[in-house]
Amino acid sequence: MGLNESEIAARLSALPHWTRAGDAIERQYTFPAFPDAIAFVTRLGFSAEGADHHPDLAISYRRVTVRWTTHSAHGLTDKDFAGAAESDRIAAGCG
Repeated sequence: MGLNESEIAARLSALPHWTRAGDAIERQYTFPAFPDAIAFVTRLGFSAEGADHHPDLAISYRRVTVRWTTHSAHGLTDKDFAGAAESDRIAAGCG
């Protein structure tokens, strides 16, 4: 089951740099170099596979946009906010 609007707003306030994008949350990261961006995507990919919850990713040279949503819930769930926090943790170690 998806989160309600007040739950989403409260959770977003705890995740700086993440924004609401319809039924998803997203953030763009900028890394020092292309290999750092690819290292981030690789690490996030393995983490997402382990959680069985996968983000949409867009890579543009040093920039990576990460977008989390739960398609089966047609909106945002705890999994998306856990994924966002994990994305931030992984990004902090890349670059």
